Amino acid sequence: MEKKINFLLILLLYVAFSHHVKADDVTFRGSAPPAVAMGSQFQLAYVVNVSNSKDLRLPPSLTENFDLLMGPSVATSGSMQIINGKRTSSITTTYTCILMPKKEGTFELEPATVKIGNSEYKSNAITIKVLPPNQAVQAQQGGGGQRPQQRGGGENNPASSVDVGENLFLRMIISDRSVYEQEGFLVTFKLYTAYGQLSVDDVKFPEFEGFLAQEIELKDHQWTLENYNGMNYQSVVLKQTVLYPQRSGKIEIGRGKVRVILRVRNQSRSRSFFDSFFDYQDVAKEVFSQPVTIDVKSLPTTGKPASFSGAVGSYAMSSDINKTELKANEAVTIKLTIKGNGNIKLLKNPEVKFPNDFEVYDPKVDNNIRVSAAGASGTKTIEYMAIPRFAGDFEIPAIHFSYFDTKAGAYKTLSSESFRLHVEKGEGGSDAPVVSNYTNRENVKFLGKDIRYIKVGDVHFISNKEIFFGSFLYVMAYLMIAILFIVFFIIYRKQVKENSNIALVRTKKANKTAVKRLKQAGKLLKEDQEEAFYEEVLRALWGYLSDKLNISQAELTKENVAAELTKYGVDETLSEGFLDIINTCEFARYAPSRTSGTMDKLFAETIEAIDKMENTIKK
Repeated sequence: MEKKINFLLILLLYVAFSHHVKADDVTFRGSAPPAVAMGSQFQLAYVVNVSNSKDLRLPPSLTENFDLLMGPSVATSGSMQIINGKRTSSITTTYTCILMPKKEGTFELEPATVKIGNSEYKSNAITIKVLPPNQAVQAQQGGGGQRPQQRGGGENNPASSVDVGENLFLRMIISDRSVYEQEGFLVTFKLYTAYGQLSVDDVKFPEFEGFLAQEIELKDHQWTLENYNGMNYQSVVLKQTVLYPQRSGKIEIGRGKVRVILRVRNQSRSRSFFDSFFDYQDVAKEVFSQPVTIDVKSLPTTGKPASFSGAVGSYAMSSDINKTELKANEAVTIKLTIKGNGNIKLLKNPEVKFPNDFEVYDPKVDNNIRVSAAGASGTKTIEYMAIPRFAGDFEIPAIHFSYFDTKAGAYKTLSSESFRLHVEKGEGGSDAPVVSNYTNRENVKFLGKDIRYIKVGDVHFISNKEIFFGSFLYVMAYLMIAILFIVFFIIYRKQVKENSNIALVRTKKANKTAVKRLKQAGKLLKEDQEEAFYEEVLRALWGYLSDKLNISQAELTKENVAAELTKYGVDETLSEGFLDIINTCEFARYAPSRTSGTMDKLFAETIEAIDKMENTIKK
């Protein structure tokens, strides 16, 4: 009796739910394999989350390109859950068709329609690729490394006794083998198999020496049917990476390796009927992709703009200023947005030339970058902040950003508008810099000594014949005061003159600024934050060179740094060592992790190099 009551309760909920689904809650979706082979049957299904649907109409193009072998058959299912006393129920109706393709090609099925009550609902469109049937594959000579020549995974695998041949192989697919320096290209490692049961046990990819690597995040490793060299295989993408070559010339990408576990039939013949159920074994196989050589072309030297700092790709730039009328000691912010596709994460900040009377702060950078098979794209937003200290009318020149367009094969320069600022006097009518005094002074207290007692006993009197006024000590005191005033005035004027020379101030503070940044890098080293550590060391080195050589960071290149260091008498060994540290940091930020201890060694070399540079360049 209790079972009958429960059944009736579920049936009532089932009927109630099927007739009270809101129009906004109705879902009607179709699904089919993305790729099928000629001569094979496959299933096309449409699912709607109600039970009272009717009048299913299939896409008109379905019968033009496919044979309808069976269907549409209808099946309805429902479920109910009770969680924490709350009942939830669901119901679905599935329409299933068995199809067989008539011809090869890629076909898009229009949305199907179904009626629910008085309303008509449409499904999604479905794209199906029909591949040719398997053909006999002849051995190819000079295949360009696409299909491995090694069979069976190598001699060092004693567990493997099955020759997989062309039924299992690994490809390294290169989107472009001839690129410019800093031009991104896609590398894809794809595994192909003709076996039904396979699991990936271990993978090892090359380290991409000579490239900066940005890996594409793969949400799932989904197997798909693919026709390659006349054969249909199940294929899966194991790794996709966008590479940016850091030097010109021929650069080789080493081979990849994948270890898989296959379930294959034993070669021995079954001795009885029951032995055939156990006639399979798991076999470990190693397959390799062939190495590939990339031809990297150097960027042209003719027509290179002065504002070019290594950007390669396709970009657009916009600029904005928060205000053009302000008072002295108020901050003004220029916002620069660079958007495009290319090595956007490596872009150096364009230089903004503020007037000399402005106090300039380090720019704030925000990167919003997405890495996909099409490359790295997104935006880089840079906010430049400065504070005018005096009233007047000022002009900030146009900001220039240059890049090399790989499609056009030429340099292009983007420019912003110039900005005119009107600065009024600050609070109180003064436009002098505001200097805050944080000195905390306390009144001197003579506790317990505010009453002076009359002394008793022997009294010693001093003769008033010794007059100090007009004496030698009086003259010497005035003379010493005058000398001290002159010395103080000379020192003060020297400091004022040095402080007015911004270049000299930057040069003197170069080491101090670099030490602060290296302290931060030391903290990142202890926390084992590898990418942030290398980025902070790079900031310290480029900032030190910019301050020491009095060259803006936007104009700094490895070539002009080497030339400037030679002018200051820095020997070639120290100069090359300094640049080697910069190159190591740039590679390490995006290349795969190095061996342990590399960061400690690099940190020590950086400190030593800056100390030697300080002893060589003295100002």
